[in-house]
Amino acid sequence: MNEPDVSRPLESSQADVTLITRGITVTAVVDVSTEQTLVVRPTGEGGEWKTKVRTGDPVEVFWIAGNEERTLPARITEVEGGDELRWALAATGPSERSQRRKAVRARVAVPVVVPWSDYQLAGATIDLSEGGMRARVDGWGVPPQSGTPVRVDLDLGNRMVHLQGEMVWHTAKGATWVLAVRFVDVPERDADLIRMHVFAALRAERARSAD
Repeated sequence: MNEPDVSRPLESSQADVTLITRGITVTAVVDVSTEQTLVVRPTGEGGEWKTKVRTGDPVEVFWIAGNEERTLPARITEVEGGDELRWALAATGPSERSQRRKAVRARVAVPVVVPWSDYQLAGATIDLSEGGMRARVDGWGVPPQSGTPVRVDLDLGNRMVHLQGEMVWHTAKGATWVLAVRFVDVPERDADLIRMHVFAALRAERARSAD
């Protein structure tokens, strides 16, 4: 493959596999990746889908390539059971840029400030996506409750991003709070910047795993 990052997911990387006729998406580790065949090890909750998958079932494979998500239509050509379930897949069309609006999340620490109750809750993100974040901050006063609108200021290095959000949950251990925030109506330019940081973090993590 001339451009394995684009045309196929890399071996040992993660991909999402959607079982089209069942409406189920599972995460899988890519064991083999060639132009002719993908072999993946799917994981997921529940057991019914594991026993009802059949040779010939159509699937769609999603993975991260560069600063975008790619997709590949395929069908299952072989199902291997046992202790570790494996599916062999054959492409039924070319790979394309994914139109799926999934917020890809990564463990990435960037400085964050959440203005709250005439105070600045300062800290760093634990993980981040264009759809939201978890962050560890220095607490003060009474934590914001679930559903409370909040503003989030992210320092992405070359630019500050100011977002509107909604508190999902929080935990407080003494003066340290962990906040989970869902971002609301993120401007496209800001979403692109966050996505670039997330994909860069995922590529770095993948490189560390390969060493």
